[in-house]
Amino acid sequence: MTWSKGHVPNTRVVSHVPGWTIFDNLFVFNGTVFVVTDFPSSIPNRLTITSTAVDIFNGEDAVNSRTPGNREMRVVSTDQAQRLFGSSAELMDGVTWLVNDPPQFITHYYHWAAELFFGFWRTYSSLDTGIDEMGRSTLPALRRIFFAHVDAAHWRDYALMNQWILRSAFPSLATEYSYDWEDRAAMGRPIMLDRVIFTDRAAAMHGKHFSSTGRTASEPSVLPGSEHWWSTIRANVVRVCGLDPNVVGDMEQTPVITYISRQEWGRRMLIQEDHERLVEELYKLRDSFGYEVNVVSMDKLSRAEQFALAARTTIMMGVHGNGLTSLLWMRPSPRATVMEFFFPGGFARDYEYTTRALGMVHYGFWGDEYFTSPDTPEQAYPPGFQGTSIPIDGAVVARLCHERLMLQ
Repeated sequence: MTWSKGHVPNTRVVSHVPGWTIFDNLFVFNGTVFVVTDFPSSIPNRLTITSTAVDIFNGEDAVNSRTPGNREMRVVSTDQAQRLFGSSAELMDGVTWLVNDPPQFITHYYHWAAELFFGFWRTYSSLDTGIDEMGRSTLPALRRIFFAHVDAAHWRDYALMNQWILRSAFPSLATEYSYDWEDRAAMGRPIMLDRVIFTDRAAAMHGKHFSSTGRTASEPSVLPGSEHWWSTIRANVVRVCGLDPNVVGDMEQTPVITYISRQEWGRRMLIQEDHERLVEELYKLRDSFGYEVNVVSMDKLSRAEQFALAARTTIMMGVHGNGLTSLLWMRPSPRATVMEFFFPGGFARDYEYTTRALGMVHYGFWGDEYFTSPDTPEQAYPPGFQGTSIPIDGAVVARLCHERLMLQ
């Protein structure tokens, strides 16, 4: 695209919360991101947009190492842009997702699906507050994704779930990686991105909602949005598994209880006797009330089977662990519930926050005690949290399941 002297297209901030920014007309030149505007005070603090994309660790030096400079992002006037770019740029039209993160967290199913992808879609879907229960949306499909600091071999998780989600959600998507980013920089030509969702985990950590939840995806929760915002993604993923998203998980169907067992994992496991009693109590529910009960190890199922089972599930339960990421594919309803088992005194917000963000109910368990929002404990990882002696009272769990399934 070309422009006359002094008429470089201005960058517009369409939406912004820390770590999650939608831009129109964002420029990239020699590997640096440029915001072009004659009103620099209208641009959010750079610290809440981008970072140096190094691995994230605790400590003052680590925090300082993530602070962005002019190499990462510059805000320039139209006159400065004219001198830098000349009178033309390569236009990349459509919607781009620019991921400014290292592979550190991307290669983990939960952090990819329930944080990065979750936050991306919550941000982008804020532009369509009319998304309905079946996921119908007027938003243009994502055209491409840039992994600016990740190569093609280091964005997939060990369970191979990440790519399934991305490819099923956006079948026509093009992906570019760090080598492509470097190739484009070496060409010495400015690029203008038509519309871009710019995401940065380190930048999101400067937000107040992250401070209270520990979840980077919590920042976009303050943006406008439909209560069915996630339905678009769920519908696409479920459809690829051969299920009808209009039907699966409906409250008119037989309730489905799914217990995700970790008894063969070697860590974060129930006391074996408690596991056996829990299974016994769940089967009593099945025999007494006709509920469908599934006791599964997710790693024993194919990816399609995992997504399909989760999509049909009304109540999902298990010890804190990656398998609970499947709650993303449950259909929200008054009965939809996640029950998470912790070592007494321990608590992590990962799945609790994600459950609530989808409009479902989460219960944490310490043996025969349980709690739910807003009366959740402080995050804690006491000795025993990662161990193989986590207690659970199966009768209490079963009783709560039946109470939840009586709701209309």
